[in-house]
Amino acid sequence: MPVAVKVANQRHLAAIKDGMVITLPFIIVGSVFLILGNLPIPALANFYTNNATGQVIARWLSYPVDVTFNLLGFIACIGISYKLAQYYKLDEVSGVILSLLSFFLVTPFTFMIEKTGESINGIIPLSRLGSQGLFVAIIMSIFTIEIFNFIVKKNIIIKMPDSVPPSVAKSFAALIPGCVVILLSLVIRIGFEVSPFDNIHEVAKVLLTGPITAVGASFPGMVILSLMNNLLWSCGIHGSNLITGGIASPALLALADQNRAAFVARQPIPNVVTGPFFDVFHNTGGSGATFALAIMLLFLSKSQQLKEIGKLAIAPAFFNINEPILFGLPIVMNPILIIPFILAPLISSSVTYWAMYFGLVAKTAGIVIPWTTPPFLAGFLATGGHISGLLMQVVNFFITAAIYYPFFKLWDKRKLDEENGLINTD
Repeated sequence: MPVAVKVANQRHLAAIKDGMVITLPFIIVGSVFLILGNLPIPALANFYTNNATGQVIARWLSYPVDVTFNLLGFIACIGISYKLAQYYKLDEVSGVILSLLSFFLVTPFTFMIEKTGESINGIIPLSRLGSQGLFVAIIMSIFTIEIFNFIVKKNIIIKMPDSVPPSVAKSFAALIPGCVVILLSLVIRIGFEVSPFDNIHEVAKVLLTGPITAVGASFPGMVILSLMNNLLWSCGIHGSNLITGGIASPALLALADQNRAAFVARQPIPNVVTGPFFDVFHNTGGSGATFALAIMLLFLSKSQQLKEIGKLAIAPAFFNINEPILFGLPIVMNPILIIPFILAPLISSSVTYWAMYFGLVAKTAGIVIPWTTPPFLAGFLATGGHISGLLMQVVNFFITAAIYYPFFKLWDKRKLDEENGLINTD
């Protein structure tokens, strides 16, 4: 636990986690327009494709998608730099602006037309501001704020008299850090330009984006994330925030965006494991896939204590909130209930993985829905309106119910014996 807590509180990981959380509302808004432009209604799809008016409407609906999904790296750069500057008690606005400048400075303003091979200067491809540029945005955000913090802490800044307005004083205080950040970013840009890689985005693609997303998209990667997520929760540490919502979130969002691009282009969706995969098919009812357990507590408990917990837990469970179960049952630090808590999401998500892998169930379409979306509806929406997504959640419900049931009965009997005075709890 001390190690896990230390990792969770590490300033850079915390800034990445909180900065990525800032992107989610905008991605969810973009997902609404993505759904509207790709509703699974044949007549509407034909209208969007073959009717002149429908084509115009489809294009209009794509604009909000472009300024959300295709600016994911740009938004993440703002969020991460803001949170890290806030941690160091620096001027957040100056930190954000410097981070964006450094991000743009290392990003080539060149667009390549694939069909002709023609290169056009003065244009930033959206791909480098979106999920493909996400890791560069993370790197440059942390790099910029660390330089900014070092210079400020060494007091190498221009100080203005007290009579100068604070906004003006802050601007001048950022002058020297800004010069240093711009100069170092320029050195990075030139250094990569004279190398075989041409720019930092290509290096990140080879060393970070490709390998990390490949591991994250694999079945072993999914298993490792599931185990780490729920093992931490078993110790009372918010595993979802630390693992799938923190360390792995850049890769999971990048994988979701790849699916989104394929879904819009009407091409085969490439990835099974994405952020929505974990939210919808791994965490049904909350971490540990406790939706079925909440229903058991309410309707099958003989223990009065567990029945009361069921009454408290059932409504939040419909919105994937399960703290009443985690800390009230409890599951945290409970050697009996920890076993199904780890096994249930692992097995149900494994079944989902292979069902999607073999084409029996539609893969998630890159649509990021709120994690509080109720079960079954969430499966339908996340897969782009496929009934197979809903049915997969139904199957997972019965899988998790079968796993939890014997452990629930054991715990229920123990609590009932305590209530009847058959077990001394002193």
